[in-house]
Amino acid sequence: MSDIDGKMLEALICPQTGAPLKYDAKQQELISKSAHLAYPIRNGIPIMLVSEAREID
Repeated sequence: MSDIDGKMLEALICPQTGAPLKYDAKQQELISKSAHLAYPIRNGIPIMLVSEAREID
């Protein structure tokens, strides 16, 4: 997946904080700056589970 649908990105929020997410195309992740988490996108599907997210700075 080279790009994420803008409407889908608008609808997705961080499940931990409720904050908006930023799309990182290079890493194929959705970034929650407020939670310091990166949610993976696998086969074009965002995995919105805190247990699957990685911590970021």
